[in-house]
Amino acid sequence: MSTQDLWVFGYGSLMWNPGFDHTEAVVASLPDYHRSFCMRSIHHRGTEDTPGLVLALDKMNGAHCQGLAFRACPKSYDKTLADLRERELVSSAYLEKRLTVSLRDGRAVEAVTYVIDPVHVQYCQIDLDEQAQIIARAVGGRGPNTEYLFNTATHLTELGIEDKDLSWLSQQVRALTGQ
Repeated sequence: MSTQDLWVFGYGSLMWNPGFDHTEAVVASLPDYHRSFCMRSIHHRGTEDTPGLVLALDKMNGAHCQGLAFRACPKSYDKTLADLRERELVSSAYLEKRLTVSLRDGRAVEAVTYVIDPVHVQYCQIDLDEQAQIIARAVGGRGPNTEYLFNTATHLTELGIEDKDLSWLSQQVRALTGQ
């Protein structure tokens, strides 16, 4: 990464709600990580009593995750990082890393990326059926867990990114909730 560029890799809500000004958004791929609902949400999409689930990047050799890489506006780097840290590091379940992503146009850039801490209490590995049950009922400070799932799945489809697990979860949660 040059000293003039701040890139951020989004794979969940950052794709449809980045929350910062950017000059560029490009479909990108991150190697050796897998997007999944492996983090219990006790703030944004659930509560401590009824946790929801949010997406996180789980380290997995040979995997890859497609999302969006955003180039932040140069004049707002400090504010962008401060806002991202306030949003993403609220419970310390995510680790902030700078990882190389491959942009669809052939460039490779280093991007600020939030990945799950596999030893954090909010980390979980549960099957898709149970994920659907949790997502169908959870609500947190930023709204229903269903909204998070549906917005992410819709945005992936609009970008031409296939994620079979999210597509299946969307269909299952719609059936459970009648949405």
